Amino acid sequence: MDMAVTAPALGAAACLGLGLVLTQLGLRHLSPLRGACISVPSSALAYIALAPFVLDLDAFDARGAVLFAISGCLFPATVTLLTFEGNRRLGPSIAGALGNLSPVFAILMAVVLLSEIPRSGQLAGLAVILAGVLLIIGAPRDMPQRFFGWAILLLLLASFIRGLVQPAVKIGLAYWPNPFAASFIAYIMSAIVILSTGLAREGRTALLHPPPGWQWFVPVGLLNGFSVILIYVALMRGSVAVVAPLVACYPLATLVFSRLLLGAGGIGWRVALGVGITVAGVAVPLRG
Repeated sequence: MDMAVTAPALGAAACLGLGLVLTQLGLRHLSPLRGACISVPSSALAYIALAPFVLDLDAFDARGAVLFAISGCLFPATVTLLTFEGNRRLGPSIAGALGNLSPVFAILMAVVLLSEIPRSGQLAGLAVILAGVLLIIGAPRDMPQRFFGWAILLLLLASFIRGLVQPAVKIGLAYWPNPFAASFIAYIMSAIVILSTGLAREGRTALLHPPPGWQWFVPVGLLNGFSVILIYVALMRGSVAVVAPLVACYPLATLVFSRLLLGAGGIGWRVALGVGITVAGVAVPLRG
């Protein structure tokens, strides 16, 4: 396995896992929308601060920039809102495990958009991931079926969008091979989408008066922002079929950080087993 691909992809997984756990702490104080109005702009501001030193426009290509901008309207903006809401209802462990479906969608979209044909080992890994997710969905829970089903739907939609964006960004990086530019443009667009949604839903008070708990979402935004550029670095160097499963190891990081920061209580054996199976499913394609 090429470490030039593996290292950034696994680094992104660690950042995503820690970000999910810190999000759970922040959601004790704020709604998902208010949290997103802090986390996503925090990342965008960090990218703006770095841009004069890091952004290289010599190889600028308008086609790549347009694809990065379109992708940014969906990820991280829409994915952040959906994941925050699912995390609030189900907790970081289940939210992270259901995020493991993103490589399924990413690989399917890569077949359509990039003609990347998955190997037999990758297909076997996707089947294992699906089995683990089904085990999680079928686990006993304390909330009514209607609310549980709605939360599951939000997380599945987030996984689909994340999986859709990765091949699109891969195409954009072929035109403009600059992961920082891809992340910078994506976060500027996402910040615009999130802040516009906050203004429309809650007015200027959503932006002008930092509420209690805001401090959790600044590191969440920075972690998620760093994970995005690591994902794009990996995508520039490797195929979607390799990068997407590696990034999907983040539920394992979520379990570890949940144990350290939250005590990790409240997840049953079926959920823990389902998470383990999905992570094992991620490992299968790397050997296939």
